[in-house]
Order: sequence, then C-alpha cells, then structure tokens
Amino acid sequence: MFAAPLVSLYFWGRIRTDRRYAYGFTERLGNLPFSPEVTAAAPVWLHAVSVGEVLSAVELAKRIRAEYPAAAVYVSVTTVAGRALADEKLNGIATGVFYAPLDYRWCVRRVLRVLRPGLVVILETEIWPNLYREVKRTGSALLVVNGRISDRALPRYRRFRWFFQAALGWPDRILAQTARDRARFIEAGAPPERIVVGGNIKYDFRPPSGEVPEIADFVRRTGPGEIWIAASTMPPLDNTDVDEDDAVIAAFQELRGLHPAMLLIHVPRRPERFDIAAAKLEAAGIPFVRRSRLDGQARVLLPGVLLLDTIGELSKVFAAADLVFMGGSLARRGGHNILEPAFYGKPVIVGPHMENFTEIAEEFRASEAMIEIAGLRELAQAVHAMLTNVRERERVGARARRVAENKRGVTDAIVAQSLEHYFLAVPCRPPSLLLSPLAALWRLAVQWDRRRKLAVRARLGHRVISVGNVTMGGVGKTPLVEWLANKLKSRGLQAAILTRGYRRRSPERSLVVPAAASAPAEVTGDEAQIYLREGVAHLGIGSDRQRAGRLLEQKLNPDLFILDDGFQHWRLHRDVDVVLIDALDPFGGFRVFPQGRLREPLEALARADAFVITRAEPGIRTDGIERVLRGYNTRAPVFRSRVVPRGWVDAATGESFSVSDSKFASAAAFCGLGNPLTFWATLRALPVRLTLQWTFDDHHFYRESDLRYLAGQAIATSAEALVTTQKDAMNLPENFRDLVKGFPVYYLRIGIELEQPEPFLELCAGERGQTLFPPP
Repeated sequence: MFAAPLVSLYFWGRIRTDRRYAYGFTERLGNLPFSPEVTAAAPVWLHAVSVGEVLSAVELAKRIRAEYPAAAVYVSVTTVAGRALADEKLNGIATGVFYAPLDYRWCVRRVLRVLRPGLVVILETEIWPNLYREVKRTGSALLVVNGRISDRALPRYRRFRWFFQAALGWPDRILAQTARDRARFIEAGAPPERIVVGGNIKYDFRPPSGEVPEIADFVRRTGPGEIWIAASTMPPLDNTDVDEDDAVIAAFQELRGLHPAMLLIHVPRRPERFDIAAAKLEAAGIPFVRRSRLDGQARVLLPGVLLLDTIGELSKVFAAADLVFMGGSLARRGGHNILEPAFYGKPVIVGPHMENFTEIAEEFRASEAMIEIAGLRELAQAVHAMLTNVRERERVGARARRVAENKRGVTDAIVAQSLEHYFLAVPCRPPSLLLSPLAALWRLAVQWDRRRKLAVRARLGHRVISVGNVTMGGVGKTPLVEWLANKLKSRGLQAAILTRGYRRRSPERSLVVPAAASAPAEVTGDEAQIYLREGVAHLGIGSDRQRAGRLLEQKLNPDLFILDDGFQHWRLHRDVDVVLIDALDPFGGFRVFPQGRLREPLEALARADAFVITRAEPGIRTDGIERVLRGYNTRAPVFRSRVVPRGWVDAATGESFSVSDSKFASAAAFCGLGNPLTFWATLRALPVRLTLQWTFDDHHFYRESDLRYLAGQAIATSAEALVTTQKDAMNLPENFRDLVKGFPVYYLRIGIELEQPEPFLELCAGERGQTLFPPP
C-alpha cells in the first residue's frame, strides 16, 4: 500500500512516453476486459510476463486444452510487447488475454472474484506476494513453472530471504529449470519438498510454419547474397556498459566492404528502442528500411538494413537467416534465449553475458553448438568468419538443432503436474475474517438447535429418504427428488414427498395432497407445485414434517417418504441421508454463515449415507470435491448427476415443445433461484440467443413492476420471448400475460441424469420401501 504512489508515478511516466500503456490500464486495476462464464470446470490462469514467456505459454495452453477441453484457459501479461504478441499468438487458443493486476490485494481480488480459477500457473520466476497469497485463499492450485534464479538475482534473494521465504511458501509446486535453480530456490526460502526439477519449457518451442509475406517479398525484391540477424539488441545497463545497437552498427560498417550483398535484419528488444535504432542508422549513413513501412515496392540498397520494428515476427524471420547474433549478451543483461534460432539450424553468436541461460549455454558450449565472443570488437570478425565459411556454418547450425531437439518433452511433464494439482483443487470465495465472531455464534446456535431437536426425534412408520445439503442456496434438490419419485414409482413404490412449502400463503398447519391432484401455488409454495404438476408422488406440506408424514400415513399410506431439504430436519428420523453437493460451488467457501454459505460445519458430512455431486456435466472431473468428501466420510458412495433440458412450456397455455423445436431464436431470461448459474449455463447450451440475463432473489413472487420492467428490457434488446424456470413460472401472477405486453413467456422443464442410477436406487429403496412400524 505504501508503494502505491510510486507505482502511480511509474505508470504515469510510462503513459506520457508511450501511449500504449494507457490502453488496458484499468485491467491492471483488476477490471477484466471480458465476462467469464462460470462452469463446473474452473478456468486455468497462465501468467506470462512478456514476449519470451508468452511464446512458452502458447504450447502450454494448447496442451492443457487438449488434455482437458472443459477448462477455459486465460493468459495474463505484464508488458505491452507481451500483450501484443499474446493477442496474436493465443487467438483461438486462450479464452481471454488480459494485463495482470498490480500486486495489491484489492486488484488481485477483483480478478479472482470474477475469474474463479482452479489453477494459476506462473511462468518463470515472478514473485508477487499478494497474488500468491490471494490465489491460495481461494483454494486454487498455484504452480511456478520454468522457475529460475539468475546469477545476478541470487544476491538479492539471499539478502531479502526473510521476505521471499513467506511468498515462496504459498505455491503448491515449484518446477525449477535445473538442479542449480532448485538449490537456489531453497536458498531463497522455498520449502524443499515442494521444489522439483522440471526442465526448461523453452526447449519445446515449435518453430512457426510459413513466413511473413511482406518481409519475404521485400527480401526477394532486394536480393541479398547473405543475411544475418542481430536479435533482441539491448541498451547498456549503465554508463560503463555496451550499447548493442552501436556495436551492431559498428560491425556492419566494418563488414560492408567485405560483403557488398549483405542484408542485416536489426531487431531491438524493446519497442521504445525502435526509433532510437532508426536514428542511429540514419546518423551512420546506412541504407535501411523500417518493417512497419514496408509496402509492395520497398527495397533497400545493399549492403543495407531491415529494421524489424514490430512485435512477434522474429521467430518466422529466423528461417531466412544465415547467421544470428543474440543480443543481451554483449551488454550486461544476462543474455536471451538462443533456442529459437537453434531449432532452425542457425549458428548463433553470443557475448560473454549468458547468466540468465547458464545451463543452456553450457550445453551448447559442450557440444560446440554456438560461437562465443569476448566483446564487441570480436563481433564483426565472428560474423565474417561464419558468412564466408559455409561448411562450418552448417556444422554449427546442425549441432545447435540437435542440442535443442534432444531436450524436448518438458511441456508434457509440466502439464501432467499442473493438471494433477488442478483436479484436486476446490476453488471458493475466500472468507472475511471480520465475520469470524458471527460465524462462531452461528456454529453454537446450530449445535444447540440440533441437540434440542434430536432430543424429541420421532420415526414415521415407513422408510424415510432425506435429500438435503450443507450449503445455503440451490443445489438441484427439486429435480433429484422429482427424478427419485418417478424412478421409485416405476419400481412399484408409491412415494410421498414431505416438503416445507417455503413462502406458501396458507393458514393450514399441514396440508396433504394426493398424487395427480391439484392445489393453488399460493397454498403449496413454488417447489411443491412442481411436484404436484409431475403427479407421481403424494405430497405432505408443512414445517412440521413429522406431523405431515403422520397425516399421509393415515390418509394415503405411501410405501416410503422422500424428505425434501431434510438434512438439517433433525426432529424426524431418516433411514437414508442423501447429501447433494453442487459442482459449481461445492462447499460454500468452507465456512459457516455468515463467513461462508455453510448451514453447518463440514463435519456434518459424516452423517451422510450417499453423496450426489450435482451439475457434473460429462467430461468434468470432480476429484477435488471427492477428496474433501472422503476426508469427512469414507463409507458413503459418491454419485454424479447432470441437468438435462426436457422441453419448453408456454406459461400461459401449458403447450409444450422440445428444445430443438424452439419457437424463438432470441430471448430475455430471468429467474429467482438460490444458484442461477446452472440455469444460465443450460440456456447457453440451447439454440437460443440470450439478449438479457436478470436475477431475482430465491422464491421471488413477481410483481407488476417486475414484469413491466422485464418486458421493457426484452423490447430494448430485441428479444422474441421471455424465458424462465419452472419454479419461477409458479410465482407469476395470473394476469402476467397482460403485464408483459403480450410477450410470450416460456419456462424450461428440466430433469436430471444420474450416473450409475441402479446402485443409488437400491440404496434408497432398501427392501422395497419396507414398513418399519405399523401406521398409528
């Protein structure tokens, strides 16, 4: 927080000198440029600082999508150059690209709140303490891959070990490039058991196919006999250091008489150096053309220079070169990655400063796969030697390619480790510490209420199957209860559903409604109305489920009972406790209300006889959820279910039709559910374009003003219909058609599909719903 003014001044200065920094600045404050869809498969967030990391992220993102297509992949960057390259290279691979948030908690939390990732992967060694901490507070997996600590950075890590030790304790795994890097991470304070040697992902660089048409045409028109590239040249570190642009220009001047057909492709590393390099070339009197100004006729007088003043094209240009000088190695900058030209079989000249790529340099040196020079005075000599000795040039290039290709396969190992942690993560919204006292009071109140009600617990005369949950909000209980009643009826068992009838408006304490009978929605409540219209189960409605059950036994004598939302209804004994877990938000933040959304602590899961993970679409992994369940209950089987749309129903006429035979192409959607995410996701999978999504409170009774507003929004967004859920349709007033200005209103009937339904039904039905006690 104390550094905020300095950060503000830094960006203000950058924006003044480079207007590109103004673009997307709000993203750095945590405002994403897109709205991610919430799905059961949490997204993967890859953080790639700049150009080099972005190139690594491309292959990593491809492999993750190939291994687990259900997960969206988002990529963040820090630099302007990195953003430009990411927008180009990751188009069609990443779901979204954005600037990483500044490392302030409020910025980071904004991103995490919206993105809700299950895995965050940091490429290279970007240590952001607040980012690391906040990611782990959300329950997401956090990995650092391709990690390294350079010779130049090591003293700083040693000096501030007290600071880095805390930050490096957050990642679940650090995949260091080399054994030397692993030792340095330990020296910096990282837990040794979390660090493994993962190799260098840059060995898996895939040379891009094709060429840059404008550059290829320019080269053909110019017709050079020899081409060398000065790649990623850097300015001096200080006044005593080498300016590599000056060194390259000096070497060119020395060589121009010896190589009159020579073309130099000069590539400054930083975009802000493009104009500086152009001014230097002009001052030296060297013929040159800027890549950004190439047209269909541009050419340069040889010997001459093409100034590559664009981002993201260098990789494709390497293929045209005879020789490459890698910048950042004459100046004290630690060098740059020489693997890209090596994959093209090009000999690479480097200076004495390759500290950032020590192991790569050692491997190339041992195989005589690169040319090393001691200083700027040797650059022209080394270029001349390679340009004139074609056989040696080819030998060095071939050795470079072999060294680079022998180390492939790192990305596969990184993806395997990343997904291993991802599948075990259970992301959630982090709790507020300020609410801890209130949460403690809630826990005490729940304990007291449970003890009080267990003391007067009673049994019904028939088998009772409870379907409930531990979180507040919807988890899909109604569709499962409806499905279970249908399946039991097909087995010859007449079920009776015991439900509270939430927000019903009836003076009767308990209400019994036989199967296939009818009753007004205001008397039964919205969810009970769905059961009535299905017509397969008797219904007992009332807050005292024991009393309603006794009345049902007296009047209708069902084979068994289904206790709707019954996990916390401790006054009534149940024979089977089925607990539903929502794959979209399984454990309510792992905290009881109001810190989280748990009704009672997760220790209550030990009482369950079966778990059903709802909204688990095909292809979605639920390893992390199941691991948490097993931590509290090792005996209860775990089942999975998914939502299935069954058809549209006209809310006014009752006419139904299939989802594939839709009478509208666009619709404005609204609902009042405890968890509306599934409804939105189900709609998005249908052949209907949503013009509006509007959410009301759970069990909302729709007023005249609500419906007039929805109709106005539907007209404004050019929707052809209004669509909602079956539960919401029960809460529409009788004159709703007049209030929506004649707009057709349809509700979506949904069902569920349960994986392995037979074992679940056998568990619920027992010995055909045996009578435990005779009815009183």
